[in-house]
Amino acid sequence: MTMRTALEGTHLADPLAWPRWLLRELWVSWRFVGGDVSSAVVPPLLFIAAASGHHGLGAAETWGALGRGVLYFWLFMYAFGLSNQLVGVEEDRVNKPHRPLVRGEVSVRGTRWRWVACMTLLTAVGWAFGVWEWALLWQLIIVVHNEVGGAKRWWAKNLLIALGVVTQLAAAWELVGPLTVVTWRWIGVLASVVFLLVSLQDLRDVEGDRASGRKTFPLVFGEQRTRYVLGTFFGLLPLVIHEVLMKPLGLTAVVVACDVGLALVSWVIAVRVLGWRTPRADHRTYLLFTYWYCLALLSTIVVL
Repeated sequence: MTMRTALEGTHLADPLAWPRWLLRELWVSWRFVGGDVSSAVVPPLLFIAAASGHHGLGAAETWGALGRGVLYFWLFMYAFGLSNQLVGVEEDRVNKPHRPLVRGEVSVRGTRWRWVACMTLLTAVGWAFGVWEWALLWQLIIVVHNEVGGAKRWWAKNLLIALGVVTQLAAAWELVGPLTVVTWRWIGVLASVVFLLVSLQDLRDVEGDRASGRKTFPLVFGEQRTRYVLGTFFGLLPLVIHEVLMKPLGLTAVVVACDVGLALVSWVIAVRVLGWRTPRADHRTYLLFTYWYCLALLSTIVVL
């Protein structure tokens, strides 16, 4: 029997085998992290667009940078999602029963191998794109957050996610060009905002977090107090954004428009977190926060 004859008896002889495998893996990745696109992929792509305009890239170069960003930040998001869901199956049975591990769509062993492959690819792609240090720091955050159990304490979880914002946005800008003082100011402020306000996501997951032994902000300080704290912070957030980020750029019509837009979204979130108190409503309120984050980075395209 020749090698060709042997291959004809296997899937390797099928010219569509590899495309089908790739499409299935893309679908599996979407099932794991599709809900996180608005917080993990769209924002850095917007920052890449801002960096492209700041550095004077042409259309072809900008599209090339965005293409690199899609690949890098999909791996960025997927590596975290695989690890996070591997250690959170029992919690997801309560909070997110639609996830693929809970539904039995993929095995734990297969998910672990995907995570190893994704972490390896993220390192290789980060090195090839010149952002390897941010890729490695993000991988360290993933391990501490998920594998070591950093997410079980609210302050560690919030700090790690805020550091993740730094690795996300710094890598996005450096896919185009060197970081600037103004860029660092935006990254620092947005990371600080996330540290203070990301506990909003824990309001929707209280029951699952309690069952898994997590010490999230609402479970440590109480749901009522958490809502008052977050409502106050979101109410004051527009003042911080105005004074620290917008005002130094000069109050042009474009800057004022961005300022007002961000303020309105912040105040809507403040009202919702105090007045709408069901898990479904809290999920939608958290999504509004991710949209605020996207809007902040969208504004950088026209103000930086």
